[in-house]
Amino acid sequence: MPILGDFSEIERILDEVSVPRFVKVRQIFQAPQIESVETAVLEELNKEKIKHRLRPGMRVAVAVGSRGIANIAQITKTTLDFLKTQGVEPFIIPAMGSHGGATAEGQKEVLETLGITEEAMEVPILSSMEVEQIGEANGLPVFVDKYVLGADGVIIINRIKPHTAFRGVIESGIVKMSVIGLGKQKGAESCHQLGMNHFDQKLIPASKVTFEKANLLFGLAILENAYDQTAEIHAVPVDEILEVEPKLLEKAKVLMPKILFNPLDILVVDEIGKDISGDGMDPNVTGRFSTTFAKGELETERIVVLGLSDKTEGNGNGVAPADITTMRLYDSFIMAKTYINALTAAFPPTVRIPMVMRSDDYAIRCAIKTSYCLQSEKLKIVRIKNTLHLEEIYISEGLLAEAMAHPQIEVLGELAPFHYDKSGNLTNKL
Repeated sequence: MPILGDFSEIERILDEVSVPRFVKVRQIFQAPQIESVETAVLEELNKEKIKHRLRPGMRVAVAVGSRGIANIAQITKTTLDFLKTQGVEPFIIPAMGSHGGATAEGQKEVLETLGITEEAMEVPILSSMEVEQIGEANGLPVFVDKYVLGADGVIIINRIKPHTAFRGVIESGIVKMSVIGLGKQKGAESCHQLGMNHFDQKLIPASKVTFEKANLLFGLAILENAYDQTAEIHAVPVDEILEVEPKLLEKAKVLMPKILFNPLDILVVDEIGKDISGDGMDPNVTGRFSTTFAKGELETERIVVLGLSDKTEGNGNGVAPADITTMRLYDSFIMAKTYINALTAAFPPTVRIPMVMRSDDYAIRCAIKTSYCLQSEKLKIVRIKNTLHLEEIYISEGLLAEAMAHPQIEVLGELAPFHYDKSGNLTNKL
């Protein structure tokens, strides 16, 4: 354990910091939403170009990842039930690289947190970290899960969205999951060791190998709106994926939520976690990237992260971009779970630990003390629950005039100080 030392002088200094008042506001985004997820999935799967790829008696692997995708359990169950009506024998495989601690049981447990269990889905879940090399793409070895190779075909279910570490014609989606998700820890490791520069151009040739050798039948591509709701679902045949996915990515970028105040002095994030973003907190929202191969819109001088989500189970990957955090985050930070991601991604900077304060109160005061604004009432501070949920947020009084003039902002109350429990942690919940 590190030697914390005597914080009394530090806290004496921070006790003198003036903290502004805050008010909750609602951000209003354009948000197309599917009325019936089940109906939308079935409409896509019933298209002839999808159905004709299925034959009675086929054993088909359905690949599901680790992300917190809206309605993922329902989408998966509807897909599985449809496959059964076509005489197909489906089973589920976790397709999540090194997530879940890079263990077979850990990856199965990740699926359970998403509501995807053998009991709920009524099919087997075959989880293994064993892979086979199926070829190479420009010198990059391509690996695939052994259960996929033992099947007659594979279907990938994933959300299309901007990636947290690179920019390209494809980012997070079907293509990336085919290489890194299906490749498990070994496949993810081999890709990331090449670095993130022009990463899409490394993934695309590798995906072509997987498409052929693993017999990818189709992908079920999901788009979400700014409120973390299902906006669109597309069943895309394998021969159309490389053409269709870049177009869906452009749609996804338009639909993404964002913080409507820019620039900021301080951004406070209540929780980060692998269930929220691959980077713990999505840098497409915070504007703070760990690599030089992607940029965001938001500019902020200080980022404070208060805690880890329950579902991340101690994986603190992504805390590094923050400037300040809390002792409760530090105490829940499990290095073994966190560091496996850094090793696999060949990128240690994402797991560095920022400045640690005893409580939420002192963490926020520390950010104010180290900001470049001498008048607390003029500070531009935003507090969010996490980077998935940006509808209701807190803003400081220095942003109130801007909020009242903004057509996409609704002020929900009156300015008031934050409230803390006896440990100094926030009781005002988002």
